[in-house]
Amino acid sequence: MFASIKVDEQLFKTYVFYSAILVLKVLAMAMLTARHRIAKKIFMNPEDRLDRTSKVKFDDPDIERVRRAHLNDLENIPFFIVACFGYMLTNPNVVLATNLIRLFVGARILHTIVYAVVVLPQPSRGIAWFAGYGTTIYMAVQTILSFL
Repeated sequence: MFASIKVDEQLFKTYVFYSAILVLKVLAMAMLTARHRIAKKIFMNPEDRLDRTSKVKFDDPDIERVRRAHLNDLENIPFFIVACFGYMLTNPNVVLATNLIRLFVGARILHTIVYAVVVLPQPSRGIAWFAGYGTTIYMAVQTILSFL
């Protein structure tokens, strides 16, 4: 059994703050999808239609782009939050850990911007995605190595 696990207080505050930012970011993606749906009067269910001019449609490219960006968040952000929590338990360098957290959050925000808001050609989205993905892998591997 572990005698005690210590986490730097400032690092924990950073983790909680940026985790909350990520939660709000994921929730904002649902609102962005809704904004596109309402503006285009395109919905997934007949009962969601605003009026008779609204359509049920599943393949609008703008709406699907936002949904794919949202799905990408759901595939990456929860794993980062878990990996980062484990990483904090390894007693990491606080400056490095803080900057890794900021890198991930910045990368996810940038990923959404270049994917769903102001669409830019590759490799912009790929670089933003990989910065976050690489950060999560680094933290998970460091956690595994620390608890071997």
